[in-house]
Amino acid sequence: MIATTTPTGGSGSRKTALVVGASRTLGLGLAAEYLRRGWDVIGTVRGSRRTGLHDLLDAAEGRLTVESLEMTEPEQISALRDRVAGRTLDLLFVNAAITRGDIPIGEVPTRMFTEVMITNALSPMRVVESLRPLVAPTGTIGVMSSDQGSITLNTDGGQDLYRASKSALNQLMRSYAARNAQDTRTLLLMDPGWVRTELGGPDADLSVEESIPGVAETIERHRGKPGLHFVDHRGQVVPW
Repeated sequence: MIATTTPTGGSGSRKTALVVGASRTLGLGLAAEYLRRGWDVIGTVRGSRRTGLHDLLDAAEGRLTVESLEMTEPEQISALRDRVAGRTLDLLFVNAAITRGDIPIGEVPTRMFTEVMITNALSPMRVVESLRPLVAPTGTIGVMSSDQGSITLNTDGGQDLYRASKSALNQLMRSYAARNAQDTRTLLLMDPGWVRTELGGPDADLSVEESIPGVAETIERHRGKPGLHFVDHRGQVVPW
């Protein structure tokens, strides 16, 4: 696997964010937002094809590194950790989710269930566990969740498998936080709102451009607050 990179500025005064899943929509928007804020950004994409993240390279003035990662492959996570081991991260943010349609859970094929759970719940936690040592003690580890992962808010049903995968992600992050209760890092489960993406559909309330600045602001407001927080793009607490 060959990563496509551009040298970073390496300024000790700049913060560094690693955004996993930054090729398009929310992940790409988050990478672009942190570049606008003057951060150094490492963004991952799947495979070697050109993506929207590559389009940011020329304007990034050496502050963007593009890495290849298929995070459902544990050996690729380890390889990424080795490649960026010399850098200290102020933010590690994992953005990854797939859906396979609104199918009642009893009709979901086993292979589909496994695929969604591995992508949406298991793989993000593997990234968190593997890359945590690179995050500064006062840094932030965030994963993209959803209010559809809230058991309390599920009053209408639908999207059974997607909801279950996000609930599983939330539960795994809660277990991770409990295991690392003395950790000084901030842990975030982030609900970006209902956004017009491939997942959210064309009728969603928000554009990426409307959601992402709020996501970044919420991350910033929680900086230096250890423990796990389940919050949305407006900074509001999402019920479990």
